[in-house]
Amino acid sequence: MPLEMNRTVFITCAVTGSGDTTGKSDKVPVTPQQIADSALDAARAGAAVVHCHVRDPETGAPSRDPALFREVTERIRDADIDVVLNLTAGMGGDLVLGGVETPLPPDPVGTDMAGATDRLAHIADCLPEICTLDCGTMNFGHGDYIMTNSTSMLVEMANQMKALGVKPEIEAFDTGHLWFAKHLVEQGHIDMPALVQLCMGIPWGAPDDLNTLMAMVNNIPEGWVFSAFSIGRNAMAYPAAAVLAGGNVRVGLEDNLYLSRGVFATNAQLVERAVTVVENMGASIIGPDAVRSQLGLTRRAPVAH
Repeated sequence: MPLEMNRTVFITCAVTGSGDTTGKSDKVPVTPQQIADSALDAARAGAAVVHCHVRDPETGAPSRDPALFREVTERIRDADIDVVLNLTAGMGGDLVLGGVETPLPPDPVGTDMAGATDRLAHIADCLPEICTLDCGTMNFGHGDYIMTNSTSMLVEMANQMKALGVKPEIEAFDTGHLWFAKHLVEQGHIDMPALVQLCMGIPWGAPDDLNTLMAMVNNIPEGWVFSAFSIGRNAMAYPAAAVLAGGNVRVGLEDNLYLSRGVFATNAQLVERAVTVVENMGASIIGPDAVRSQLGLTRRAPVAH
């Protein structure tokens, strides 16, 4: 796609994630009410989209309990501020091998492997406008953990998302993930306009240097919509990089805990900082209705019980 600065930018706030961050900052929301409240604060600060995981309210551990997702969804949908809801569908593909000498059987601590329908149970119940589709398998961080997403799994999940009327947000952690995402679109498993998130700087996917970012951007087909983010210390530089490259912005406590060195942030503060960066570049921030129009989304209530 042609390289041209994006002048109408939407911000996604990644509210809590599934990382081991709750013990590092008390700003990370844990309970459904905390997650929903933080998402709504981010929306008031300028985020058009909120990307939500859920956690065990007692331990803070990541969860894929549909009841927790439903509570978050209902609290956000019932609020007095509008926002596009993006729920994770990345869990259920977690494989921890038994070790370098005895990789099988897998380590039950940390391994969570589920079928496509099970991985999407909360999506079918909550009916968010968007849910994520992690478009590949990769060594994720250190040790024996592998994020697994086979091609057959991704085809089936994409087909189920399409049947539900939920837009996949393609998560591309490396160039091969983007290559397969293009295949999914070409084969009709994902409708246009395709939406892709370039996930940069996450070990051991694509590094977050600008050469690699531009290699990813240059492989995004015409007519797709993209955002890009990095984690840690480069997280707050990436709003400028993404907008200059023609994309949109993601910030949030899933990716970065700090507003500045030693200063823990809230999600709203990270969004406010991103708004300042984008507007100082001469671009404007668009809201949820404009995002729905751009991506062909429909706001729906959860399935009635």
